[in-house]
Amino acid sequence: MKINRGTTQLGLLIIGLVLIIITYFLYPQIEEKKYSKVITEDEKIITTKEESNTFQNVEYKGLYDFNNEFIVKSEKARILTEEPDIVYMTSMKVVIEMKDGRFVVITSDSGRYNKSTYDCFFVDNVKATDEKTIIFADNLDLLSSKDLATVYNNVILNSERGTLTADIVHYDFETKRYKISMLNDEKVKIKLVE
Repeated sequence: MKINRGTTQLGLLIIGLVLIIITYFLYPQIEEKKYSKVITEDEKIITTKEESNTFQNVEYKGLYDFNNEFIVKSEKARILTEEPDIVYMTSMKVVIEMKDGRFVVITSDSGRYNKSTYDCFFVDNVKATDEKTIIFADNLDLLSSKDLATVYNNVILNSERGTLTADIVHYDFETKRYKISMLNDEKVKIKLVE
């Protein structure tokens, strides 16, 4: 039995059309259903995680390093039932009284405060000042457990001695020293005033 060339071409054309329909129409619908199922399962997890207590005008007071007083304030705060030690805050503000009498004030749009370790994590529009030095950044981690502050992402530091722009600034409260670096091997930009 001889198959005619036209019949073979017609058969190949039909197979090609079926493959195109499967590839461009059926497969995306199957994937969309699969991902929508994942999203709804994730939404269930988020909704369960969202079970929380919400508070207005929150204030925590404590002692840092046994003799430095600090205050953590927030306009709105939320504590998730799964993480009772973590307080998620909006319009976060921390005031720390240092041993030498200086007051360090740190503010941000949002952040987290750990009630058990006293660690604070500031996010968005961070401003930290001790009246002589002002630091602006996207993020600041104040780790009481390590006597260390890490300021990162778009850091601008203004002091009496000059201005500095960097990606990351580590400040050690014990030694009162800065460690400044960039993420992509660029040079740190410093303008000193004498």
